[in-house]
Amino acid sequence: MVHSSLTVNILEVVRVSPPPSDSVTLPLTFFDLGWLKLHPVDRLLFYRVPELTRSDLVSKLKSSLSTTLLHYLPLAGRLVWNPTDAKPSIVYSPEHEDAVYVTVAESNGDISRLTGDEPRSATEFHPLVPELLVSDESARVLAVQITFFPNQGFSLGLTAHHAVLDGKTTAMFLKAWAHNCKQEQDPLPYDLIPSMDRTVVQDPTGLETKLLNRWLSASNNKPSLKLFPSKEIGADIVRVTYRLTRENIQKLRERVKTESRSGAELRLSTFVITYAYVITCLLKARGGDPKRRVCIGFASDFRSRLNPPLPLTYFGNCIVGAGDFEAKAEAILEEGGEEGRGVISAVESLSEWVNGLCPENIEKSMLSPFEAFKRMEPGRQMISVAGSTRLGIYGSDFGWGKPVKVEIVTIDKDMSVSLSESGDGSGGVEIGLCLTKDDVERFGSLFSRGLTLK
Repeated sequence: MVHSSLTVNILEVVRVSPPPSDSVTLPLTFFDLGWLKLHPVDRLLFYRVPELTRSDLVSKLKSSLSTTLLHYLPLAGRLVWNPTDAKPSIVYSPEHEDAVYVTVAESNGDISRLTGDEPRSATEFHPLVPELLVSDESARVLAVQITFFPNQGFSLGLTAHHAVLDGKTTAMFLKAWAHNCKQEQDPLPYDLIPSMDRTVVQDPTGLETKLLNRWLSASNNKPSLKLFPSKEIGADIVRVTYRLTRENIQKLRERVKTESRSGAELRLSTFVITYAYVITCLLKARGGDPKRRVCIGFASDFRSRLNPPLPLTYFGNCIVGAGDFEAKAEAILEEGGEEGRGVISAVESLSEWVNGLCPENIEKSMLSPFEAFKRMEPGRQMISVAGSTRLGIYGSDFGWGKPVKVEIVTIDKDMSVSLSESGDGSGGVEIGLCLTKDDVERFGSLFSRGLTLK
């Protein structure tokens, strides 16, 4: 691993407000409440633009952000939960001088190295993303950081409160901001204008109340927006990127078709194949007792799965978790030794969980984590997903070209797996991981060898 003396100097913190507009209040739905106290999502987009000046960069990004916020007013507001309120709401109020806080910084870092695939120190990326201000009664929704790398380009860091927006909404906002920065006077396309109607979310079983009661019990029966503490990231944790080409994915897909003995319907999407392969390599890299239990999960967009479906442009969270908190490592670990053939078992398990994604299972899926985490022994291996291969974040062109690399910084907090489409548009998948240096060697060896199997 290459060591770096990267420094980030904060030059200013400015408030960016939308043009004059009315106040907005959006109540949280049960889809939002499931993420109320979980850590925000930090995304980092790198752009290589050697000829760009800092003043031109900051001026254009600030101006276009203000214009974009007119369609995304809640992002300029606060999440509020007063002691007298039954539940939290997102509030934007011009009278309160609500705005997005934008940090402007400059760094001596090497963009080529930061955007590489090789192991890089995980903590090195933390100064490139801003923090959200959070208290018991109030939390900022969005924070932005523009970091200028002289004669190289810039990075754009976004920290978003997970109880306010999911990956789909974040991607929609990023593309809208990029459109306004690049196109300036052109109106936003319809598919980038969010739908703020909360009446479309039905709650026939009172799931919202059940979730609120669980969060209240976690904070001494007092309303509190304070987030669960994040663990410290050790100096031995590195960030690394692996890639599966379209051909790799198709070869794995054909292997599963040929070798699976399951009579159930298999899901062979790019997501399932990729995640199954990563799960297999992660479990084998850890090794240990084959009878050990592991936690495997992912979240799925439910906008089109509801009846009636929500608008594809629905603003907020509309994702539901799936997986197994008590999955057995045995089937994957014992299938095919160390050579990665456990992917067959992983695909079969993921297919079962994907087939179970339906409105009838939403309540169970959203309530079960509360009890599962109480029972879970320390040190259990947990594998989950951040991001998606369908969000199209690499399409965020602000007028200086597409990003050369996108990272989800927060995967180092829960050791989740980040997935995104390949930035080169080839149909492959980028896989981001944060592991110890020793685990990187084991995982990398398994990952490479498994792709050579016939």
